[in-house]
Amino acid sequence: MEVRTGFNKHIFGDTEFLVPDRYITLEPKGGGAQGLVCAAVDTVTQQNVAIKKLSRPFQNVTHAKRAYREFKLMKLVNHKNIIGLLNAFTPQRSLEEFQDVYLVMELMDANLCQVIQMDLDHERMSYLLYQMLCGIKHLHSAGIIHRDLKPSNIVVKSDCTLKILDFGLARTAGTTFMMTPYVVTRYYRAPEVILGMGYTENVDIWSVGCIMGEMIRGGVLFPGTDHIDQWNKIIEQLGTPSQQFMARLQPTVRNYVENRPRFPGFSFEKLFPDVLFPSDSNEHNRLKAGQARDLLSKMLVIDPQCRISVDDALLHPYINVWYDEQEVNAPAPGPYDHSVDEREHTVDQWKELIYQEVMEYESSHGRAQSSGSQQPSPAAPNNSEPNGY
Repeated sequence: MEVRTGFNKHIFGDTEFLVPDRYITLEPKGGGAQGLVCAAVDTVTQQNVAIKKLSRPFQNVTHAKRAYREFKLMKLVNHKNIIGLLNAFTPQRSLEEFQDVYLVMELMDANLCQVIQMDLDHERMSYLLYQMLCGIKHLHSAGIIHRDLKPSNIVVKSDCTLKILDFGLARTAGTTFMMTPYVVTRYYRAPEVILGMGYTENVDIWSVGCIMGEMIRGGVLFPGTDHIDQWNKIIEQLGTPSQQFMARLQPTVRNYVENRPRFPGFSFEKLFPDVLFPSDSNEHNRLKAGQARDLLSKMLVIDPQCRISVDDALLHPYINVWYDEQEVNAPAPGPYDHSVDEREHTVDQWKELIYQEVMEYESSHGRAQSSGSQQPSPAAPNNSEPNGY
């Protein structure tokens, strides 16, 4: 296949990158199940960027549907705490040849897996959590409930600014309790997701609580090897939930859960003793371990009906020192058409839909190889690995 005019070829191992010649000094940065990422310099905007090549988006219906959903969402959402889409293109010039999609995003310094290993003071910890909550609230305002937030899909710059990288699980990509061996990390998924229950927006608060607890403890809180082991890890630490909670489970799941040994759980003072926390802040914010623990105890609640909401978490004393009306209540994105999540198409039909989206994007932003326009909106690799764009 001939290379499209104005495009250059770069080879990294067995992956070929075909990118507009505005992008130079490509350097592989790793990637995950979703594809390889390269750092590059955009000569049009003089900006360091990350270019992600979606790995074989048309190998099956699941991949194709996910690629389509991500691209639609990227074009909708525009918030400082969600990764921005700077460009998108394909090197192929017809639907018949079409096989590759490239996304150009802001280049970030590290993902949260690396940051968790550092000794964070209260200021940094609460500021990172505040930004996560702002990003989540913005997604919720578009009717997007994430359900799969995890450190590998959250990236941070050296100035402590944070961005969420992906859009989580599609509505139809549910999970059932008896599904075993892990394909992806489920350590941060809420009990109602693990147990196949219904869920509301505060499902994402559980994940933030797991991430916060890991920042404090320095290790994963509930590292289950499968759904059942995961549930056991949760109840061993937090205690067996109430009968009211059990009554809302599907019969087979309820039967299993009710027949487990009962655990009283531990107090949050025991689970997260003072010695694990940073020393109290002397800054004007005066943040303290007690405030952090109080927030954690309200987020890591098994029953979602008793768990703190996103809005209330943003008002919590440990978080609201950063409260900025324009960040918390940024303009909502356009409404997302959830019928995409339920739609059934063949791979070829998804392929044509994605091709139309890429063509529409290229024409509305000027041709990819010459456009200098930047339209920030976020990118969404779903189960991105550590390092992850």
